[in-house]
Amino acid sequence: MNQQSDKNEGFKVSGRQVGADAPPFVVAEISGNHGGELAKALELIEAAAEAGADAVKFQTYEAHTITIDSKDPAFIVDTPLWQGRHLFDLYQQAQTPFSWHADLFAKAAECGLLAFSAPFDLTAVELLEELDCPLYKIASCELVDIGLIEAVAKTGKPMIMSTGMASFAEIEEALLAARSAGARDIALLHCISGYPSEASDANLASLAALSERFEVAVGLSDHSAGVTLPVAAIALGACIVEKHLCLKRGDGAVDSDFSLVPSEFKLLVQACKDAQRSVGTAVDGAVAAEADSLRFRRSLYIVEDVVAGEMLTSQNVRSIRPAGGMHTRHLRKVVGKAAKQDIKAGTPLAWEMIEGQGCEP
Repeated sequence: MNQQSDKNEGFKVSGRQVGADAPPFVVAEISGNHGGELAKALELIEAAAEAGADAVKFQTYEAHTITIDSKDPAFIVDTPLWQGRHLFDLYQQAQTPFSWHADLFAKAAECGLLAFSAPFDLTAVELLEELDCPLYKIASCELVDIGLIEAVAKTGKPMIMSTGMASFAEIEEALLAARSAGARDIALLHCISGYPSEASDANLASLAALSERFEVAVGLSDHSAGVTLPVAAIALGACIVEKHLCLKRGDGAVDSDFSLVPSEFKLLVQACKDAQRSVGTAVDGAVAAEADSLRFRRSLYIVEDVVAGEMLTSQNVRSIRPAGGMHTRHLRKVVGKAAKQDIKAGTPLAWEMIEGQGCEP
């Protein structure tokens, strides 16, 4: 049962709260990093669980459901990572066969992971509904596929939509289509559809803009190297992070060049949690963790023995650590005054020790 929350507070999926008031929802994207081997796909799910991911995400298509086998120049990829590849051939290499999905979902459940997918056509939605997919993803390129969005929305399941390349007007149209078709729980993922993408192109300020403009939970679908951008995104309000996972970078899998290996993914999970905890709230003054450090703030101390009637000078009174003496702002006021009593070095200075000064003026 999925429970809707108000505006951008998020939603529940399979009992897991996704939103600003919950731990970061970290998704391991399997994509085509299985290299066409079911055994490797299952191993990736195990690696995601061991790394601490909350969920694994698949891409549900086969080459013929996402494109056609054409050699026309319009079907040739210009992205440097896959330069010159024909779409059909690339997707045939990267596809996660429909016949694998039952095994993949079962493996994720065995590993304690939430499994969901991005469908790329209506047959994919049908398959995923048969598997009781609890959550759906709309990929960036599919954000303009209104029919697909409506079909997913009609399932009544929560939806996460990536916004790579999209204008605000296109995002608004997609949201309207989803809501009109019955979707209640929606999150938007800021995304740069570059493979790999660069930090200089990240524009993470978009997270706040998406949250404020569309009043939904927001997150980041990241194609950059490393973990820096997801961690920064969490600090800027993202509650979802999606990152590609591979077993070994450079192993020939289509997305491995911009994916994290398991040890890096484990670091990502912990770093995102730490980043969220670090945001906290604005404070005025010391927090509990600083209680002991307060004792070592500077204050005025007698640093040389002084006898009654002796003048206080910058040599026998100084601003030093620890606290306990008068505030350092009073140093100029006390220099030139006479000591009312003998004062030993190491004594915190107080007004009652000064001639003619019974209390702080």
